[in-house]
Amino acid sequence: MTTGGGALKKKQRVGSNSRLSSITADLDSSFPDGTLAEGSHKPPCSLRRSSSHSLLPVVSSCAGGFNDAATADVILRLLIEQQYSHAEMSEASSDTSTPIDQSEIQIYLHSRVLCRSKYFTALLSDRWQQQNESSSGSPEITPKLYRFKLSVPANTDSINHHLTVLQLLYSDDLLSSIDSVSTALDLLPIALELLFEDCIKACVKFLEAVPWSDDEEEKILHLIPFLSNEESKELLARVSPAKSESSEEMLHGLILSAIHNHPNMAFAKAFVAKLLRDFSSRESARKVLDKAFEKSLRVVKQSLEEYSSPDFRGDHNETEAIQRLNLHTAMTNGKHLLWLVERMIELKVADTAVKAWSEQASFTSDLQRAFRDDAWRNIVPSLPAVVLRCTSRLANAIATGHILAAKQVRMKLVRDWLPVLITCKDSVSLMGPNHKSLYLELEETFLRIISTLLCQTRKTCFSSVLAFQLATSMTAPTWLLLLLLGFAVQTDPLSQTSVSDDRTLV
Repeated sequence: MTTGGGALKKKQRVGSNSRLSSITADLDSSFPDGTLAEGSHKPPCSLRRSSSHSLLPVVSSCAGGFNDAATADVILRLLIEQQYSHAEMSEASSDTSTPIDQSEIQIYLHSRVLCRSKYFTALLSDRWQQQNESSSGSPEITPKLYRFKLSVPANTDSINHHLTVLQLLYSDDLLSSIDSVSTALDLLPIALELLFEDCIKACVKFLEAVPWSDDEEEKILHLIPFLSNEESKELLARVSPAKSESSEEMLHGLILSAIHNHPNMAFAKAFVAKLLRDFSSRESARKVLDKAFEKSLRVVKQSLEEYSSPDFRGDHNETEAIQRLNLHTAMTNGKHLLWLVERMIELKVADTAVKAWSEQASFTSDLQRAFRDDAWRNIVPSLPAVVLRCTSRLANAIATGHILAAKQVRMKLVRDWLPVLITCKDSVSLMGPNHKSLYLELEETFLRIISTLLCQTRKTCFSSVLAFQLATSMTAPTWLLLLLLGFAVQTDPLSQTSVSDDRTLV
């Protein structure tokens, strides 16, 4: 009943369902008169039974309603499933002359009422009736009288519970008929069999609102897999309160400990990364990583904003100390951010991070201002590489199709982060081989993303880069601008006449 993560495994209410097997087994063929015959899976032998009919209750009727033969257009035969010993089975199988003798109750119902049950709705549908008529070879009778049968376990309680559920089809006040947990637990399995949604909801509503004994709780746990997520949510919360939230809080605490407090940070990060990979709920892992990503990004943005636009007064030493603190804070949390991005891409849950990274116009402006200043070089020389690695990981995931980002997200990512790349290349004069490869990789990735955009969007990207170049006197790579311009005009017939003028500007 449970999965590896402890969650109850849900069973669908449609399709091949175990709880319908006892019913649908009786629907494989048709009687000539239109009634549904027993399935071919049953033994062909005849079985003896006791002549006692003590199991069969007296069924009351209501004029114009339940079990009214005068107005009914549906006859439902409740067949009582008899239990036989091995000796009786052997005797019956050897005596082929013994006719089938089976206890049954005949109920008169109305098709307009039975439509409250999806099970009977399917039986009454035109498609099912056409199949039965074609297999029986008999023409349609007017007025139409439907004949169905339903197998019921051979005990008085089960028969009465089935009759109660059938009577409830005629009632608008279902809750008034449910007066105890035992009643709800008796009716709910039958309502699930017949796909009687109103009765299911009434039983669940009653169970959610009253206390249970230990035995009743066990029965409820056995029924929960047959309920939908919405129906079982409140019941499940009674059994295991806030289970998913507790797991998420625990995992979030481990992530924060690994990236902030643990003395052996590399080991702790590796351990948490494995936990994330093996975590049973991908959606919970997504929520936890999104939460940690949002927090780290907020700290980095705030630190860069305070560094780029200081709002304090004091002596030079105090100002320098505060600026150093801001840069170190941005650097530390930038590394945390990079680790989180890598985990999100690994687990294929980086959609939210990509969208958030593409909406950082003010953050990218602060980065450009910070990187034009020389102060950061001696304090956090690796800060540009850390920030651009985050950008490169996310951009590459988009370009390779690992993350399916919307057109607007792709456009804003290139428009806002390409100027940061150009600023880093112009400001960082002494680049090591690792930095050079990072910048080249990011340039190529941006071009691959630009190639996925519409013609007009490509021209917008080109205009943004060109305006940035003219405003800052920084030189974007000529090949980059030429390619951007080529992308912008290659499919636009209206731009063919102005290609030479645009190339002159480059």
